[in-house]
Amino acid sequence: MKRDEVIFLNSVFFVIGFTLVFSILGILFQTLLAHTPHSIMSTLTILGGAVILIFGILMIASTRYIIPFFSQEHKFRIKRFDSHYLTSLVFGVAFALGWTPCVGAILGAIYIFAATSPGLGFLLLLAYSIGLGVPFIVVGAFVSRLSSFLKRIRQFMKYFSVVSGVFLVVLGLLVITGYIGELSVFLINPSSGMSAGGQLNLFIAFIAGLLTFLSPCILPLVPAFFSYIAGSAAEVNR
Repeated sequence: MKRDEVIFLNSVFFVIGFTLVFSILGILFQTLLAHTPHSIMSTLTILGGAVILIFGILMIASTRYIIPFFSQEHKFRIKRFDSHYLTSLVFGVAFALGWTPCVGAILGAIYIFAATSPGLGFLLLLAYSIGLGVPFIVVGAFVSRLSSFLKRIRQFMKYFSVVSGVFLVVLGLLVITGYIGELSVFLINPSSGMSAGGQLNLFIAFIAGLLTFLSPCILPLVPAFFSYIAGSAAEVNR
């Protein structure tokens, strides 16, 4: 098997790993909250929106102040299996379970968003996984061509916390006020089987996944990750 094919398949297995975790969590949210009374759900939605809003404010503040929440990180030691694909899969699972700086606020916000969106928990976390996973797969498919591009865009990492913080603040305010449904009129496919509000929620989760990939906690590590995969590919081709 060619080196580029091995790199691409390893990136796919890595994405499958964290998608499995996020999807299972989404199913749990959806199942546990399926029969929650509307009055309680309304209160949880307001509280959840407030937490998302606070996450956004803290993320913006982290550009000038040290926020302890963003300096904590859970690290996992991944056992290297005989199968490189299995190693990438387990690495993806560990990545989903790790609570890393700056990513934690966005991921936490999506967890809350999923918990306060009855019936959409699974789809929201799946949309988040797709938003995070697509860039990994694209880079895996064109790693030799995109490596220099990834290095060039590092200079814009300083703007990540502000952009993501504003995103979370707006999302939190929309959830608290209930105006998130008002924006659904701008969706382009109102005739689909899902409500316009549900489509908007999925789009928001997808954008959150993209922002996670572009975070200074993830993007700078992408070249190292694919260098590791390239080493695995070299071993396969021996």
